[in-house]
Amino acid sequence: MSRARQPPLVTGISPNEGISWTKVTIRGENLGTGPTDLIGLTICGHNCLLTAEWMSASKIVCRVGQAKNDKGDIIVTTKSGGKGTSTVSFKLLKPEKIGILDQSPVWVDEMNYYDMRTDRNKGIPPLSLRPANPLGIEIDKGRFPQKDLEALFPGMSADFTSENFSAAWYLIENHSTTSFDQLKTAVVNLKKQANKKNEGSLAYVKGGLSTFFEAQDALSAIHQKLEADGTEKVEGSMTQKLENVLNRASNTADTLFQEVLGRKDKADSTRNALNVLQRFKFLFNLPLNIERNIQKGDYDVVINDYEKAKSLFGKTEVQVFKKYYAEVETRIEALRELLLDKLLETPSTLHDQKRYIRYLSDLHAPGDPAWQCIGAQHQWILQLMHNCKESYVKEQKGNSLLHSPMLDLDSDVRPSPIGHLGQTASLKRGSSFQSGRDDAWRYKAPQQVVFVEKLTKLVLSQLPNFWKLWISYVNGSLFSETAEKSGQMERSKKNARQRQNDFKKMIQEVMHSLVKLIRGALLPFSLREGETRQYGGWEMKSELSGQWLTHVIQTVRLSSESLTALEIPNDMLQIIQDLILDLRVRCIKVTLQHTAEDIKRLAEKEDWVVDNEGLTSLPSQFEQCIIHSLQSLKTVLDCKPGEASVFQQQKTQEDVCQLSIGIMQVFIDCLEQLSTKPDGDIDTAHLSVDVSSPDLFGSIHEDSILSSEQRLLIALSNCRYLERHTFLNIAEHFEKHGFQGVEKITQVSMESLKELDQRLFEMYIELKADPIVGSLEPGIYAGYFDWKDCLVPAGVRNYLKEALVNIIAVHAEVFTISKDLVPRVMARVVEAVSEELSRLMQCVSSFSKNGALQARLEICALRDTVAIYLTPESNSSFKQALEALPHLSSGTDKKLLEELLNKFKSSMHLQLTCFQASSSAMMKT
Repeated sequence: MSRARQPPLVTGISPNEGISWTKVTIRGENLGTGPTDLIGLTICGHNCLLTAEWMSASKIVCRVGQAKNDKGDIIVTTKSGGKGTSTVSFKLLKPEKIGILDQSPVWVDEMNYYDMRTDRNKGIPPLSLRPANPLGIEIDKGRFPQKDLEALFPGMSADFTSENFSAAWYLIENHSTTSFDQLKTAVVNLKKQANKKNEGSLAYVKGGLSTFFEAQDALSAIHQKLEADGTEKVEGSMTQKLENVLNRASNTADTLFQEVLGRKDKADSTRNALNVLQRFKFLFNLPLNIERNIQKGDYDVVINDYEKAKSLFGKTEVQVFKKYYAEVETRIEALRELLLDKLLETPSTLHDQKRYIRYLSDLHAPGDPAWQCIGAQHQWILQLMHNCKESYVKEQKGNSLLHSPMLDLDSDVRPSPIGHLGQTASLKRGSSFQSGRDDAWRYKAPQQVVFVEKLTKLVLSQLPNFWKLWISYVNGSLFSETAEKSGQMERSKKNARQRQNDFKKMIQEVMHSLVKLIRGALLPFSLREGETRQYGGWEMKSELSGQWLTHVIQTVRLSSESLTALEIPNDMLQIIQDLILDLRVRCIKVTLQHTAEDIKRLAEKEDWVVDNEGLTSLPSQFEQCIIHSLQSLKTVLDCKPGEASVFQQQKTQEDVCQLSIGIMQVFIDCLEQLSTKPDGDIDTAHLSVDVSSPDLFGSIHEDSILSSEQRLLIALSNCRYLERHTFLNIAEHFEKHGFQGVEKITQVSMESLKELDQRLFEMYIELKADPIVGSLEPGIYAGYFDWKDCLVPAGVRNYLKEALVNIIAVHAEVFTISKDLVPRVMARVVEAVSEELSRLMQCVSSFSKNGALQARLEICALRDTVAIYLTPESNSSFKQALEALPHLSSGTDKKLLEELLNKFKSSMHLQLTCFQASSSAMMKT
């Protein structure tokens, strides 16, 4: 509701005095907002609204009417401000007396003359008027103030026809400077006028003497005849003569006054016609005024004039009025058609639509213009949506022809989640990775995304006004709430109730079109066969990335919130919620698929730089890639008000679980590929080792080619870290983001990782343990050594020392890569050596005393050296090997055995240091 305006205030009027029908200009403040707002204007108590012409809020032009008061205020009344006040007043002057022969700029009604004797209008013959200058001399108006004269002659008047005529006042007012001689002349003139009056009466009598004498003769003859013939005979003759006299008098009068009476009748007819034209000029000028106001767009004025004419002349029986009123109806019908065309014209604002509907309602247009407007707006919105789609599809096809070479060179235009990480690492480590992509092209929004933004913006710009128009139609606010409009308001509300289902279908059609157009651009597989041509048509060379889908989801969500704010029922907007759910599911799947592709390319980014824990950057890159992918899905996974969980469907849970497992498996395959890749396929020109990592032998620096054993160890170290940290962290992030089936993902991934770890471990053991094991038997029997015939032991033979050196080399290689892998590898190598040594001992048929002592010395030396890496299996092997030997019977042999063992340990103290390090902690791991 608009704020009430201040009441009108009149601060000036020009001129401030005048006679009736004087045109005046009124100035002031708050004089109305328009012609229709002005509802009252009085000057000196007389209503002047009919002649008022509203110019602006500070100016009104009108004519002063015939007021009773000679001085009064100017009161303006408006709808918006009410009755006003005035700080100025207007003085109404009496009109100047106009004689029959005086020149006058206005028409004087000869049938209604002003009687100066009674100071009032009275119907008298023109010849009875007195002359305006009774003295017959020149009038010289004096400069005496009127108020002074009124005070000097109270109750008197200067009008010589007045009953209170004062000659002194008249002379002072009209002849104050006249000379005495002229006054004498005035006396003579007065006497002449009196004589002329008497002479006129005498002449009138003289002119009628003949008629008088004829009447007298007739009467005398009648008298004589009556006396002679009697009364009965004379009555007929007298009557006949009287009739003849009267007939001659009538004929003579007709002859004398025929021309004068004719002119009078003609003047009366003209005067009556002018009076009729003046009185009904509103109707006669209305057709032309209607056309002019229509051209100016003043439809309110036209409607007000039409209502007034209809009330005055709608049921008239006068033919001329009927003719002009028919012209008015013709022009009003043309106006109805014009307003209806403007109402159905698109685009148009809600304000204009309401305005035209009110105009048509006031003009009693047939049908239901409001509903016609709603239908036209509905079709307009649908047409705009389809035109938008067609324009973007056409533009996309044009761009595809222009940019096809670029698309061939770089078909993946989506921003990679690890692009920044990979590029930074490559620049830092000096790799040969080169980004040949144009950033502007990479991050340029696809046509489908731009189309969705444009489409939703279009709907949000049109649908609110469409919905508000319907609400106004339902509650009847399209029409005035005055009493005379209440009936039409009720009819409108009744029509709206009957058409609720029709309007609901319109909204649903708009929503369906919006959703299907978006599906055609982003989810074409979700459309039916018959809908693809109407709503699709896009070229799907590459699917949108998760980032673009997230952007689209945000756009559709904002659109849904805006439509909800309009208080549109939720059942009409449910289809948009279904679209958002499908987009969210699709975004998650696409993001996980693209994440798998990015992780697959991590193998190209492996730089083989090992830190002090034996790890490369690959596990960290893998974890960061997963985290970045999940973070990009955070807004998609979060449920907005009214949205369902993206994992509510079992199929979605299973698909996402399989994709997540696939991501983990892709990385496991990537590790296996890296560890088993042929030597020639690995570029180690940039290979380096962390400076904090001890390099006992400098093998990596000396050899620029990374060996397969080293790759296996690095992969095993990465697998160990993945199992104990990375996969568990990723599982926590999956749970944090609401993923279902995290236990299954973790379990399957762990099993696959352990399988890979075991395969790689077996490969490494095979590469390292087999040569050592294979060298034992040739070393034992080197030089045709025989356990049955050998010398007294002098120490541990070289084959065992060589085997220990090889084991030490394995220890050094593993320790260089990862200290945590040493216990596991060394234990397995010791198991293999002990198992082989046990087999060889058990294969010997018999031992001599020296042979048994030599064998026991070598077995105990090996067992004691690798004691910290012994396992139950290796202990069992050593035990079986010793059990295959004869027992030492003499204390001398035992003493010799102990001395030889101490000698061996002392001589190889430096080499055996790696087996004596504080490795108890490592064994526990």
